[in-house]
Amino acid sequence: MARFVLEIGTEELPAGVLRMEDSELALRFAVALTEGGVEFEGLEAMSTPRRAVVWAKKMEPVQLEREETVMGPPVRIAYADGAPTKAMEGFLRTNGVRLEDVRIVSTDKGEYVSATKRTGSEPTLQVLARTCPEIVAGLPFPKRMRWGDGQFSYSRPIRWILALFGDQVIPFTLGDVASGRTTYGHRIHGPGPHVVADAADWQRVMKDVAMVVPKAAARRAIIVEQGDRQAEAVNGGVLWKDSLLDEVQGLVEHPVAMLGSFDGKYLEVPREVLLTSMETHQKSFGVEGPDGRLMPHFLTVLNMTPKDDDIVRKGWERVLRARLEDARFFWKTDLAENFDLWLKKLDGVIFLRKLGSVGDKTRRLERLCRFLADQCAPGMQEVAARAGRISKADLVTGLVGEFDSLQGVMGGIYAARMGEPPEVAEALREQYLPAGPDTPLPASIVGALLSIADKADTLTGCFALNMVPTGAADPNGLRRCALGIIRIALHFGFDVEMDQLFALSLDLHDHKHMEHSRDVVLGDLMEFLKGRLRNHFQGRYNTLLVDAALGPDVTVLPDCLARLEALEAFSHDPEYAGAVLTFKRVANILHKQTAAVSDVWQDGALQEAPERELAAAFKSLLPRLDDLWKKRDHGAALSLLHEIRPQVDAFFDGVMVMCDDEGLRMNRLGLLKALESRFARIADFAALQI
Repeated sequence: MARFVLEIGTEELPAGVLRMEDSELALRFAVALTEGGVEFEGLEAMSTPRRAVVWAKKMEPVQLEREETVMGPPVRIAYADGAPTKAMEGFLRTNGVRLEDVRIVSTDKGEYVSATKRTGSEPTLQVLARTCPEIVAGLPFPKRMRWGDGQFSYSRPIRWILALFGDQVIPFTLGDVASGRTTYGHRIHGPGPHVVADAADWQRVMKDVAMVVPKAAARRAIIVEQGDRQAEAVNGGVLWKDSLLDEVQGLVEHPVAMLGSFDGKYLEVPREVLLTSMETHQKSFGVEGPDGRLMPHFLTVLNMTPKDDDIVRKGWERVLRARLEDARFFWKTDLAENFDLWLKKLDGVIFLRKLGSVGDKTRRLERLCRFLADQCAPGMQEVAARAGRISKADLVTGLVGEFDSLQGVMGGIYAARMGEPPEVAEALREQYLPAGPDTPLPASIVGALLSIADKADTLTGCFALNMVPTGAADPNGLRRCALGIIRIALHFGFDVEMDQLFALSLDLHDHKHMEHSRDVVLGDLMEFLKGRLRNHFQGRYNTLLVDAALGPDVTVLPDCLARLEALEAFSHDPEYAGAVLTFKRVANILHKQTAAVSDVWQDGALQEAPERELAAAFKSLLPRLDDLWKKRDHGAALSLLHEIRPQVDAFFDGVMVMCDDEGLRMNRLGLLKALESRFARIADFAALQI
């Protein structure tokens, strides 16, 4: 067995594509080699900004030999007068088999010719020569480019290709670059070119000659070890951030951590601002002291070992100082202003096309937050309304203008600094949460209410203008808004009626730009919300149960979850199928009626014993069902299907529901409607397949 290495050398790749490149290369090579019958061990992929690498510790020199039975044409077509036809000749030629290897087999469709086809035994070198360019050319980069006069495209221009199987070059070409045994190292410490005699030598060359650390995990470990050691020397700890670590290790091939310092006067600026300035603009990490406070230090990562640490450190400190000076200036300037001034400025900032200014939006949020607090948090109406009104004020501050990722965060800091209630300050910080399907939710009640109000306002405004998502396009993030409302409402158990919230939100918008009627817009909003809720539940619950639970309505989101959980538990009952079939029979009869059916009946019109017994059972059952509905004890309500099922079955067996007498027929249908109307509040049983 021999080792295998493929290295695609390029201009610097964006750090964000390296993880995708690693996973795609590892997966695609594993699949291609397995399907190609090439045995291998220790296959892994690794990337740096200037190279993508696939490495295998062991690989067999020859494909496995396989036998495969292939079916040919029917005997009547394969032979004519005992001689092979053109169809038979084509079968032999296509599969590389001889006439004497053919045999006749009997199948359900008649007699066919077949043969045993032997495949494999191709040298692995030839397999790799086909596989390597196919996989590399097919990598799914988000953006591709061409260079020179060629038509080949890749994420960045390819400069070299090293491809070795043992000591042999794997021959192929990508664009105008041919494979070989030459690689290049770190631009300063080991530029090369370097000739690799055997794939087994490649790792040594990278480490000792090229001075490159090809594995992302190894670069990350070096950064953390060096950073922790330097921070400990000043009695601090690095504030490691996984997303930034992923980024910086993807920016370097030869990682070197370096600790820098800044003037302590900048520590008067809020921690969030300092960290944003370090992390976003300088790709550096903050340092925290034993007391949990920021220290006047930062940790950055170089792509080289400098000849003079002090010169390089001073350069980084000078650049960061300029950033921190800007932050300090904006902080002091903002503190000289106030929310009243910022709210006036918001009236001059456009929110969305035809949806007015951001100031208009905050006035709508004030009303929506008050409404939500009335429904979900009595006693918090005033703080919720205040949070809604000043929620966007920080958008016109200097610091958010400089660091837009701090919107909301700075609003909360300024609110606390300027004497707003703590609930308001916390809500402003949390108003944009959640930012995605797996991101944190607001922790406070007022923050949750403000987040729902903000998202509902955006949804209704965009739907009023018919700016709805189409296919994958969702430029205003409306799917994210709906999912955020769902997650918050379910987490906090908010019983707000969503149709009322959307109606109020829609009424607060300027209707002159509405492209559809109010009822149509509200209907579309509720259907959109239902679709997002269905997607949220799928994967955790059976799809049929989800559809059944959402069938009645999606007005109160926690109730949707309660109905679904009750249905899911009920589906494990041994008598589940029978109970559902009985109720579906009731529902099907009623759904076929063209005339409206009332859910009341007249005892005096009951003629048969089974219908009188059913009516008698209903007199105790229906009040219990209504009481359980009010308590939202849907599980107990569903269990009552077992209790009433014998009487319902007896009713169907002993009573002609669809009799000729209209009065008698409607009375019997009313009896069924009384039952159906109660359980239809819990689920659409027609969606269940039994």
